[in-house]
Amino acid sequence: MALTLHSSTSFIKSKDNRSCRSSDDFTSAVSFAHQMKQPSSQHRATHVAQLSPAEGISSHSEGMHGLVEKLHGMTAPHSHSNSRVPVFVMLPLDTVSVGGNLNKPRAMLASLMALKTSGVEGVMVDVWWGLVEKDGPLKYNWEGYAELMNMVKKVGLKLQAVMSFHQCGGNVGDSCTIPLPPWVLEEISKNPDLVYTDKSGRRNPEYISLGCDSLAVLRGRTPIQVYSDFMRSFRKRFKDYIGEVVVEVQVGMGPCGELRYPSYPESNGTWRFPGIGEFQCYDKYMRASLAAAAEAIGKDEWGQRGPHDAGQYNQFPEDTGFFQRDGAWNSEYGQFFMGWYSSKLLDHGEKILRAANIIFQGTGAKLSGKVAGIHWHYKTRSHAAELTAGYYNTRHRDGYLPIARMMAKHGAVFNFTCMEMRDGEQPSEANCSPEGLVRQVKMATKLAGTELAGENALERYDGGAFSQVLATSRSDSGNALSAFTYLRMNKRLFEADNWRNMVEFVRSMSEGGRSTRLPESDRVGTDLYVGFIKQKNMRKESEAALV
Repeated sequence: MALTLHSSTSFIKSKDNRSCRSSDDFTSAVSFAHQMKQPSSQHRATHVAQLSPAEGISSHSEGMHGLVEKLHGMTAPHSHSNSRVPVFVMLPLDTVSVGGNLNKPRAMLASLMALKTSGVEGVMVDVWWGLVEKDGPLKYNWEGYAELMNMVKKVGLKLQAVMSFHQCGGNVGDSCTIPLPPWVLEEISKNPDLVYTDKSGRRNPEYISLGCDSLAVLRGRTPIQVYSDFMRSFRKRFKDYIGEVVVEVQVGMGPCGELRYPSYPESNGTWRFPGIGEFQCYDKYMRASLAAAAEAIGKDEWGQRGPHDAGQYNQFPEDTGFFQRDGAWNSEYGQFFMGWYSSKLLDHGEKILRAANIIFQGTGAKLSGKVAGIHWHYKTRSHAAELTAGYYNTRHRDGYLPIARMMAKHGAVFNFTCMEMRDGEQPSEANCSPEGLVRQVKMATKLAGTELAGENALERYDGGAFSQVLATSRSDSGNALSAFTYLRMNKRLFEADNWRNMVEFVRSMSEGGRSTRLPESDRVGTDLYVGFIKQKNMRKESEAALV
């Protein structure tokens, strides 16, 4: 999901000076347990109630070290079973401020200590390109992340670092805006074809188009070189942490950090769930590549543009000629186009992971890449929403096995979303099957011989969501999960009922995912699909504006 704008230059002025808005105050959040009832059988993590942030942090005489030692003694023991699935928790998007400093460090420390007592393995943080290299090419500011890393180490947690080469803002759950570096935006304003473009000419500034991966369009460097230099600087700055504290480096490869095209941009209402999305192949670099591919097989006419009958963002497959049941997606032309479109995405992932593998080889940190869980229209023949995103997955073709094999080639963990979703929670007209999609991905990663890790796609705190993750974490159908990262740490997570569910979930994952202590469904009947979440967030914003 990405921010799409009609003008190729308007976003430069409107976004450059915007700063992050923190959506959650963890200082109040971490005092959650003062309101909790503590059953005698409850996990020891609840005892963090007696240590408020003010008590634990403001005293310089005791300091961080003393409090950490106190909490280490309360940490829940992990199971040593081979089926144990370590749980990580995503930190807020604005963990590091626009100025490059750690946001609310005292509250962050208290929150990390609470997570430590719950038994989680560690946390995940976005390392934003737009913050670190914002002052100019090769001018890196790592100080906010250095402060965080030191804090994570002292608390005794591990860290998953995401090389976030995309813009933050415009997606479900985004609480702040972090554009690409200003000097990159300047280059885009001069050459709008540097970003993805749809058939109507809408430019998307969330991520550099993969069409120019190997062209020196960023002040003498190619995008792949820029990403490589960024990762190399990260490795050099944090060489004493990588492998010990930083146990995983997730390499961003597209919008939202996912290996995909920005086919379903939500900003400005361009796309709404469960629309099929649109192909993103109309910048001049992508058009030139398509023309060359068509010419190579003697079909010049196929290289003039993308499918003419693929519809619009918010249509359904049967509304189009290309995606309908017996549409052109399964014709010779459709197979040519989808083969080209998806192979470009695979090549993009290949280039970035190859570079990352060379840079982080021997450091002890795992590599990973993220793939989106596009589960709407999964039950149709064409799988239209997956096709526009670049996943050539249809009734007749497995689109995830090639991705899994590409990741396996570079020793990267395949990280997949929507692990918490059930088919019955989705609107019937959208032909969703998140459970079927997860089963397919589990089998693809098993066949490819690569590790599979998971995330929840939407913010969920109910026992039903946790129970579904427990079920999908096992190897009953294909690959078992090697790790799970929970989205996201905020004040709602620390509310009494939510925290109890989280603690029980972490314990169950440490026992191989076979707990029956969590409810098997969402008993309150919540609407749990992406469109509902977006509408709910918009209502909250409107209500806040009226106060």
